[in-house]
Amino acid sequence: MNAIIDEADAPAIDEEKSALVIRRFRAGNDECECGEADEFVFDAPGLETQAAECAGIVLPEGNETRATTLLAAGAPRVYLGGAVLLDSTLVERLVAAYGTERIGIYAPLRRQTVSWSFETVSNADFKTVTPSHCEPAWEVLWADGSGTGTLASWWLKTMGELGASSFLVRVDIRDDTDLNLCAGLVEELGEALWLGPLTDPAPALAEWVDFGQCRQLALPVSLYAQLHAAPAQQTGLAP
Repeated sequence: MNAIIDEADAPAIDEEKSALVIRRFRAGNDECECGEADEFVFDAPGLETQAAECAGIVLPEGNETRATTLLAAGAPRVYLGGAVLLDSTLVERLVAAYGTERIGIYAPLRRQTVSWSFETVSNADFKTVTPSHCEPAWEVLWADGSGTGTLASWWLKTMGELGASSFLVRVDIRDDTDLNLCAGLVEELGEALWLGPLTDPAPALAEWVDFGQCRQLALPVSLYAQLHAAPAQQTGLAP
C-alpha cells in the first residue's frame, strides 16, 4: 500500500463525488491551540474547561461519572470507550439523560486473530481442524491495545441500536482485506462513522477513500498538518 504522499500511485479523488471531510484529533494536554470546533480531543485532567470548544471528547477509559461531568460542562458529544465494553447500558442511560446526538462510541480496532481447534475424537477414521472464525474480521481493543475478542461490526451496530449516534474508529488498514472490511463498515454506519489510523504514521489515505469508501477521516495533528501542507496532487486527496 502506498504512503500518503506517494504521487505516482495514489488514485485521484473526485472531491464532489467523495464529499470528503477531514478532522484532526489530539490529546487534551497537547501544547497546541485550543478551541478548534472541528477536532476530537482525548480526555485529560481539566479538559472540562474547554469541553464546549471541540467536536467531541474521547474517553478511552473514562467512566460514567467522567462522561456526565464533560456533558454537563457543555461537550457537544462524548465518545465512550472501554467503559461501554464493560457495561453497554451506559449508552442507554446517557442517551436518556442527554440525547442521542451527544453520545458516541470510540473503538480502536485490529484484524482478529484466527485460532485453530483440533477435534480429538475420530469420526470415520478422520479428524477435523476448525478455525475460530471463517471470515476476516476486525475486533475491538481495550485502551491498552489488548484484544477483547469482540467483533467490531456487530458491536458498533449494537451500540447504534442502543442510541449512539457517532463512531470514532481507529484502525491500521494494511491490505486489500482491511480495505474490504473498511468499505463494509462504511456501508453499515454511513455518515455516523469517522475513521483514522491507530499506529500507522503514513497510512495510504487515498486508498482508504478510493477503495475503502471512507468519507470522513479523523487524523492525528502531525498527519493532519502534513496533509494540508502538501499539494493535493501529491496526496491524492482533496480535503
